[in-house]
Amino acid sequence: MNKITCLGEVLWDNFPTYKKAGGASLNVALRLHSLKNDVKLISSLGNDPDGKDLNNYIKSKGLSLDYIQHNSEHSTSTVEVVLDHKGLASYTIKKPCAWDYIVLTNELISIVKNSKAFLFGSLIARSKTSSNTLLKLLPFSRLSVFDINLRPPNYNMITIKALMSAADFIKFNDDELIEISTSFGLQDKTIEQTILFVASKTNTTSICVTLGSQGAILYFGQKFYHNTGYPVDVVDTVGAGDSFLATLIDALLKNSDPQMALDRACAVGALVAQNQGANPKIYNTDIDSMLLKSNQ
Repeated sequence: MNKITCLGEVLWDNFPTYKKAGGASLNVALRLHSLKNDVKLISSLGNDPDGKDLNNYIKSKGLSLDYIQHNSEHSTSTVEVVLDHKGLASYTIKKPCAWDYIVLTNELISIVKNSKAFLFGSLIARSKTSSNTLLKLLPFSRLSVFDINLRPPNYNMITIKALMSAADFIKFNDDELIEISTSFGLQDKTIEQTILFVASKTNTTSICVTLGSQGAILYFGQKFYHNTGYPVDVVDTVGAGDSFLATLIDALLKNSDPQMALDRACAVGALVAQNQGANPKIYNTDIDSMLLKSNQ
């Protein structure tokens, strides 16, 4: 069982007719927890009904509440989610909210220092308080995993590049890779060439790029690994990338073969996309069945 710490947003995803608990860090933490890791989640909730409901939801899933702060001045985060005809999501993220004000404590330093991996996303860096907390925790991390989620207008490229340079492992989607590599001055290269360029610019040894329905590509141990995706009927894509990342990091921390780790992560991401919301229960039999079909 690996000790893993996740820092970032916890929130309610408000769909047109229902709401679901979510936020990249919560989604990743829940999936890692389901994979039998000892997960600590650092975030903040408001002292309001939404915060109470999220607190109860997190508790019901067996995650520790010890490092989730409570803020009486700012509300629990909510996000308006709109799905297009393909199930692809767009987001309107309320600002400010409680997780914009995560305060550094000695306890947070201790749990990051004692974790095998420290996972964080770009959204948490949109505010000065939480960004400073993240920057002060990073020197204590043994393995820093940066999940880039470019949600306009909630980021700036200077901060993104600084966090990339501090990370040991970076995950993008293909659009984010293009945007970031273009900001570095690189254009019209293959995805492998672009990954190698970004790795050299940021001194990052491991990079993964998700490609939507076309799978993903992983650069790990100076080698490339590819998965071409699994066909599913998409309900919504919310949280699919988060479960993908959690599954991939879990497998790599357990020294699985990188190709097998990537294949399994892609299968889990696809299974999430064919369900409603970010955190459906995924069964090993479903994953194995998808992997088996892909090999036939």
